[in-house]
Amino acid sequence: MIDVVNQMGKGDTLLLDGPIRSGQKISYPGNLVVMGDVNAGAELAAYGDILVFGSLRGMVHSGSAGKEDAVVIALSLLPTQLRIAGHITCPPEGYAEYAGRIPEIARIIGGKVVIAPFMTK
Repeated sequence: MIDVVNQMGKGDTLLLDGPIRSGQKISYPGNLVVMGDVNAGAELAAYGDILVFGSLRGMVHSGSAGKEDAVVIALSLLPTQLRIAGHITCPPEGYAEYAGRIPEIARIIGGKVVIAPFMTK
């Protein structure tokens, strides 16, 4: 159930303008773009990619219909849990010390969730 007031769907991408608060759960059968923070206790799920122009501190599940080439990108990637298709991971202990300083991308490489700095070409 989408529980956000400021939203705009366009094609297969849903743009959410503003923060996603603790307790809010958003699921969308396409891509999700959040223009704000995703707070701890919030949950995002999308069949496609998830992009967060802010801090991602909640639970996130991209490729929720089994799409293994889905990605999660955030300006500050600090999720409580990150899922891509059927792969689930949590940040390792001490990860918060290093994360959140640069935009990062999470994707499946070799059957594992890999998080790396997000660089444009």
